[in-house]
Amino acid sequence: MLKQIETYYDTVPRSSARAEAFGPLTLFVQEGRGWPYYARPTLGHEGEVSAGAVEDVRSRQRELGVPEAFEWVAETTPGLRAAVEATGLTVHEHPLMVLAGEPLAVPGPEGFTVRMVRPDDPALESAVAAPYAAFGEEPQPGTAARIAERITGGLTRLAAALDGSGNALAAGQHQPVGAVSEVVGVGTVPAARRRGLGLAVTAALVADARAHGTELVFLTASDADVARLYGRLGFRTVATALIAEAPDA
Repeated sequence: MLKQIETYYDTVPRSSARAEAFGPLTLFVQEGRGWPYYARPTLGHEGEVSAGAVEDVRSRQRELGVPEAFEWVAETTPGLRAAVEATGLTVHEHPLMVLAGEPLAVPGPEGFTVRMVRPDDPALESAVAAPYAAFGEEPQPGTAARIAERITGGLTRLAAALDGSGNALAAGQHQPVGAVSEVVGVGTVPAARRRGLGLAVTAALVADARAHGTELVFLTASDADVARLYGRLGFRTVATALIAEAPDA
């Protein structure tokens, strides 16, 4: 299972980023607009990763003007944490969760419609904006158009919880690659939290992934409390996702 996830992690950024090789590490560099990427262990590398290799990548990230960020699975590359921390980066732990069997049913939120969003959907703009608003941010100009292109190309699937006016108050995506898909970017605008919208959106994404033949659905929870919420859908923690960034990031 973790090998499938590692292959997925190596594949999914390549639809919008170029990969630069640094021996045991691979740096993904966003091409065009969108979230900046990160460095990961090179697929198939089984040896140690030195602090010097991490510094080489960080130097390149500074040169490019992108965040000095690394992501990996603790159980797959156990020695990387020490190397990363030796260079001064801060490492955060997050539960890596996989759906065990079929998803469990959760009640739909009253007064809201939860559905998939098409590329030409009137709700697209608000569905793209909702997860940004969850973190007090706004999407860059052209983000909705880029997501629409990814939906059209089969790279992204978008679900949203809509109020009676058709405005999205929560949304999220899953990104299928073959028989594997990751649920990402689920967020609810602050004024609509604690109504079960995020969980309902996640359930819709899982149902859509299963309907399109996805066998392995996984996600990374922000913390243990959020992991317990995803557990209500049948997700279980199988490993620890690690994210490293500069202390002032």
